[in-house]
Amino acid sequence: MNLRQSHRKLAKIKMALQGSAGSGKTYSSLLLAKGLTNGDLTKVAIIDTENGSADLYAHLGQYNVLSLTPPFTPEKYCEAIDICLKAKMNVVILDGISQCWDELIDFHSKLPGNSFTNWNKITPRQKAFVNKILQADAHIIATMRTKQDYVLNQKDGKYIPEKVGLKAVQRDGVDYEFTLVFDIDSKHFAVASKDRTNLFSGKPEFTINSATGKKILDWCNNGTSLDEVREQIKNCNDIETLRQLYNQYYTMKDLDEDFKLQKETIESKKKLLNPQNISSNGTTNHA
Repeated sequence: MNLRQSHRKLAKIKMALQGSAGSGKTYSSLLLAKGLTNGDLTKVAIIDTENGSADLYAHLGQYNVLSLTPPFTPEKYCEAIDICLKAKMNVVILDGISQCWDELIDFHSKLPGNSFTNWNKITPRQKAFVNKILQADAHIIATMRTKQDYVLNQKDGKYIPEKVGLKAVQRDGVDYEFTLVFDIDSKHFAVASKDRTNLFSGKPEFTINSATGKKILDWCNNGTSLDEVREQIKNCNDIETLRQLYNQYYTMKDLDEDFKLQKETIESKKKLLNPQNISSNGTTNHA
């Protein structure tokens, strides 16, 4: 185990927009994507599960559409994401992912046997879908529809349902997987209910536009790139400095080979430059 200095790599935002039907989730997602690509919507793909609703905003620019049809299985979503990544899309909009959870719930209800143990057939598929989102080398914007949530409170000896706010139609806790979550109301105002960027937390409600996406893009780019660290590795002239750099960036697994090669380079130079290892006739002395 090693202590290391904290650092943030260049990030790909994984965010969600949740709201009721008609709140403007699709339109807001496209505006965010426009900002995330500096206005180049040709680098944006929207995976449409809403029966062609993605095409309603074609006036915004030439973004790409991939239409999904039922059944909305996690595997079908993963395949669609892979298609977008192979096409080098910078932003992938999943509009929306509530249909995936609906499909899994329906599948679970039709399974024979014990209802509790049958979740073992559902959970791995849901996890694979979430991991595909989190590991994708692209900005991901997922939309989730919400429904009114209720709790039963006892009054005068009777249990009465009371509204406690809106709840996303997805597996409980899925919002915690995202870096940023916007709640959008029926008047199209947004507020951050989850925000690891600290760009919007505690701020008053606002209307999402392309500048919102640009603000998020700037946050994503305010990190350490692989190329920057590779340059630092190449400039290391001694093992101790290289070791300190490794302790700082060892979580960036793409750099393992760079560290290994530079270590070999430093050790080779040390052997050549150390006069104690060279005899008068030019041969190497061994202790």
